[in-house]
Amino acid sequence: MTSSDCLFCKIVAGEIPHDTVYETDTVLAFWDITPRANVHVLVIPKTHQDTLAQMAGEDAASVAELFTAAGEVARLEGIDESGYRVVSNVGADAGQEVFHVHVHVLGAQQLGPVGPRRS
Repeated sequence: MTSSDCLFCKIVAGEIPHDTVYETDTVLAFWDITPRANVHVLVIPKTHQDTLAQMAGEDAASVAELFTAAGEVARLEGIDESGYRVVSNVGADAGQEVFHVHVHVLGAQQLGPVGPRRS
């Protein structure tokens, strides 16, 4: 996928409306349109990278900025002390649907286990 075809690149460019929670020169955070928790915010870099693994290999400082922004979102939404989850699905088998790096900040409720337990 090229960045011109990317849903999140279109959001960054202002072509698709979104509800901004937090923004810097390099990061944008906005409400997920299909929330899985009371707080469900997506945090994305403004530059296109397909996966978190790719981004980490090319620019580790940007990964740090992404997670710093996730913490700031948690603070702004009042879930930084009660607890929150930060999730990034890397690749199709993990459930990544939009191939532009993003993390999900989830909280404001008791969250269950991440996945099924292995026996």
